[in-house]
Amino acid sequence: MRVLMTGGYGCIGSWVAKQLIDDGQDVWIFDLKQDTHRIDLLLDEDQKARVHFVEGDVSDVKRLREATEQVGATHLLHLAGLQVPTCRADPMLGARVNVLGTLAVFETALALKEQVRRVVYASSAAVHGPSEGTNRVGDQVRLSPLTHYGAFKVCNEQNARVYWLDHGISSVGLRPWTVYGVGRDFGVTSEPTRAIQAVAAGEPYHISYGGSQDLQYVGDVAATFLKTLTAPFDGAEAFNVRGSVVPIERFVAALEDAIPAARGLVTHGDKQLPIAFDLDDSRLDSQFGPLPRTTLEAGIAETYRRFKAIGER
Repeated sequence: MRVLMTGGYGCIGSWVAKQLIDDGQDVWIFDLKQDTHRIDLLLDEDQKARVHFVEGDVSDVKRLREATEQVGATHLLHLAGLQVPTCRADPMLGARVNVLGTLAVFETALALKEQVRRVVYASSAAVHGPSEGTNRVGDQVRLSPLTHYGAFKVCNEQNARVYWLDHGISSVGLRPWTVYGVGRDFGVTSEPTRAIQAVAAGEPYHISYGGSQDLQYVGDVAATFLKTLTAPFDGAEAFNVRGSVVPIERFVAALEDAIPAARGLVTHGDKQLPIAFDLDDSRLDSQFGPLPRTTLEAGIAETYRRFKAIGER
């Protein structure tokens, strides 16, 4: 297996790179520029030598196809995308990267159909609007995003389905929620990670929102992307991803239980983020399980340990 990742210098991509290298494989990252500041937190110099940079714009289908041919990629992992604040500020740019970039990935898979065996791409829990009622939300419900970012992700899921129906391009879309862990440093839902980092530095932190959300340890999310990349599957489906669904108060309590020095350092607001938080991942687990599931307490403790070690270095 030879994996070409778009957006591989992001948080999830850096952890995917780590897990591939831990498994004895190299990885190729297709991006506009080489930015290793997250990978530097996870890999030593020898390991980083096995992460290969390939320059290009994800919306440039000609360049992406050339790169895929150049490295002989058999699997495409598409993680590139602009998040909610950027898409809100510049919807045209958001659409170019998030929608046209995804179309470029599928066009590449189509052009190299005998070479590329699977496309896996990052969708998002933002395809869902706020919860209606108290029932857990399945991944085949009517989607109702409230942001451009979420709407772009819905568009990608539908386009993936058309590539399967028209051309037989097999793909899996995954919908993470609040991913936390070392390397998560951008976006509203990075705030739980920033709180752990602040505690590791002995500093206070205020999480700007409240309510409940689904906290997913980044190592689990990366492993799930890799599992869907390699497991037998035919079709084009998008799946919810689920971690620990808790109120923010429970996250703070778990942080204080795991790190007694955190007591009193982390506060939070009370506004619920407008995305359904109690998502059903039973179809994902049935198709690709068993899935890795780190407990909230263990994920917090491991993230804190890594931040402390980084601080000491």
